[in-house]
Amino acid sequence: MSIQNQLTEAMKAAMKAKDSLRLNAIRMARTAIKNSEIEARQELDEAAVIKVLSTLVKQRREAADAYRATRPELAEKEELELAVLQEFLPAQLDQAELQRLITEAIAASGANSMKDMGAVMKLVTPQTTGRADGRLVSDLVRKQLAG
Repeated sequence: MSIQNQLTEAMKAAMKAKDSLRLNAIRMARTAIKNSEIEARQELDEAAVIKVLSTLVKQRREAADAYRATRPELAEKEELELAVLQEFLPAQLDQAELQRLITEAIAASGANSMKDMGAVMKLVTPQTTGRADGRLVSDLVRKQLAG
């Protein structure tokens, strides 16, 4: 079943359960996907849908971090929405798998210093989109290239 179909089914279930937080998060995701389809003037494939959901997850994570110091109730709401959105993304990579992908990308690109980080990221990013936080990937690549 496609992610969009999963979102539709989950939205119906949230309506029946009267779960407003889950319903709002799913509606937000469906709206973002629909807006991307309108911009692209075509239906999005699974990879593009994952990219849209990844962007929403990143936004929720950043908003939760921003609210944490001053508005803990809003930070909690953002984190709950984040959890709902992550249900529709592919399984997250664990640290060991991520390290392995980065090591392979460094070997494949022949990178040996920080100036080669762009080449490594170009190889790693398509494999980790929706499956790992981009900032975490970037930090791990930076650490491995630094030595």
